[in-house]
Amino acid sequence: MSRVRRNRGSEGFAVVAVLWIVGALAALAAVYAAYLVNTTRAFAANDDRIRAEAAISAALALTANAVDTPKDKQAPGRGRFRFRLDRADIKVRFLSEGARIDLNAASKELLAGLFTALGAPADKAKEYADNVVAWRTPPQTGGVDKEVSLYRAAGLTYDPRQAPFASTDELRLVRGLPQALVSRALAYTTVFSGEAGIDVMDAPPMVLAALPGVTPDRLTALLRQREADPEDGKALIAMLGPEQTNASAKRSKATRSLIHIAFDNGRHVAAEAVIAGGKGETPYRVLAWRDDLDGAFAGEEAEMALR
Repeated sequence: MSRVRRNRGSEGFAVVAVLWIVGALAALAAVYAAYLVNTTRAFAANDDRIRAEAAISAALALTANAVDTPKDKQAPGRGRFRFRLDRADIKVRFLSEGARIDLNAASKELLAGLFTALGAPADKAKEYADNVVAWRTPPQTGGVDKEVSLYRAAGLTYDPRQAPFASTDELRLVRGLPQALVSRALAYTTVFSGEAGIDVMDAPPMVLAALPGVTPDRLTALLRQREADPEDGKALIAMLGPEQTNASAKRSKATRSLIHIAFDNGRHVAAEAVIAGGKGETPYRVLAWRDDLDGAFAGEEAEMALR
């Protein structure tokens, strides 16, 4: 009888041990399954990134080809196209960078006009324009730097650049500018045009409205004339009268592309880039590139790319 009891006890212990082993294996299998799922997702995300970057590069190459015209012909200032690549539909819209206001070259009057067009009171718009110009103006030699003192008095822990804007995002750092106003202005400004005047053949209505002396009636007339003859820049400039110094009929060497990628797996990617002509075997140079692969980027450009 005692031998039977010992056997039953051993069998019970063996069953418990087996159950523990089975439970451990089940837990290990669950952990491994979760690892496989996460690894698969990581590879899928990396695959989407590689495909998206390839699609953006292709879009930029096609944009560069679209604006590459013989020297005796004027390059198109704007356009759009679409194509399919690697199980994705890609839409592209490009626009001459001269259609924007260059923060490093624009006059104080043009900058003030932009802030006014965006809703700032006239007196405040002039103040904001003064601060933008001060940001890009080199410091005076000798004595106390007045502009640096103003930043200190405003409680800011950094100095003004006192050199050309490196990026339009620096506009957020300029003393006294409301952030909401800056967010609206970013869609109409650039640091890549290099022109003091704006390209009246391609500039959006908001930029045309920034031109000094352009009333709502004159703006309407400008838009009608441009619609009737989009390539007659001289006629548009002539309509501006004495304010012609802030306008141009010359296309910028830089072009901005707004790109929207729709993958067959349902994922969407928005991107924008600024390119300029290359040299030698390089067909173009990328001056700026941003996308929402790692998170959405702010600005009207993203919304426009998604349309």
